[in-house]
Amino acid sequence: MENELLKNGLSIIASCKRETGDIWHAHFGAASIAAYFFVKENDLSAETMNKIQLEAKVMAGKNMLPSIATNYETIRTEAAEQKIMQSLDRSIDSLHWVGHNVIYAAQSILAMRELDGWGNDEEIEGICNLISAFEKTIPGRSWLGYSARDVRDFIIEEMGEFPSISNPTQLSDVILNEVASFSTIYRAEAHHDLIGHLLTFSHSLNVLYDLGYSEYFQRGLPAVFQLVKALRVSQHLTHDKLPKLRSPVDRLPLAKAERSLWQPIEGKYWQADFSEDDWDYGHVFKFPYSFYNHYHRGSDSSAKALENFRYIVYVPE
Repeated sequence: MENELLKNGLSIIASCKRETGDIWHAHFGAASIAAYFFVKENDLSAETMNKIQLEAKVMAGKNMLPSIATNYETIRTEAAEQKIMQSLDRSIDSLHWVGHNVIYAAQSILAMRELDGWGNDEEIEGICNLISAFEKTIPGRSWLGYSARDVRDFIIEEMGEFPSISNPTQLSDVILNEVASFSTIYRAEAHHDLIGHLLTFSHSLNVLYDLGYSEYFQRGLPAVFQLVKALRVSQHLTHDKLPKLRSPVDRLPLAKAERSLWQPIEGKYWQADFSEDDWDYGHVFKFPYSFYNHYHRGSDSSAKALENFRYIVYVPE
């Protein structure tokens, strides 16, 4: 396996806030880590594995940032994790930027454990500063039928709208059922992209549970349910009757998403040129990694969820 994907991913995440002043470039770091684990967790041909790893190296290479490390003394993994989780503690209880605070934290710790340690004090501090930056931020910027304030103010009730969940299998079952419930998926940040991030956010909560942070898994569930609740209004849309769109990037009329002829576990999927759309280059790895992780965990694998995923994965034009 290509440990370089993990190291590059962690480096991008650690450098993001200092080098860009923002939270978004770390998206490519999380994607590099996702590529590593997607290959590790799925039964792929050698040719497909090599293609994915090469594609991920190109994606990470295009998006590397200057290292913030001034020494190379690796911090103990336990201490690094404690610092990262302390940073996440301030934002875990509500939805912030469709869950990227949890995505960055969970995938960073997962990668560090896979490497048996990574990063010095400055690099870990960089990851912590990135995650801390999500505190008091909005749930997201693009929605159908709701405003960001509406989503922020959702009240989540278990045993009414949502079941009681105590483990990752149960969460994966809920998420796959939600994905299977869409009759039409539109190519828009307010639709296919939100569904994709429902996959990655909820999957990252499952990763936290796997890593031993079951309390944070439970604390993060209401935020996942906020995203589920927001998306339910768009599960049975008709093209001539869309709910109000609030987005700085999407425009009406929304276009229906294309159906991918190939799934990301199939070699022919990776014959496309994914580098044409820089931002979606990261989703090429993140969305499949999270979907198939849910799919393998679920107690009753959903054929409809698998079919709908064909409309969520990126298809280059």
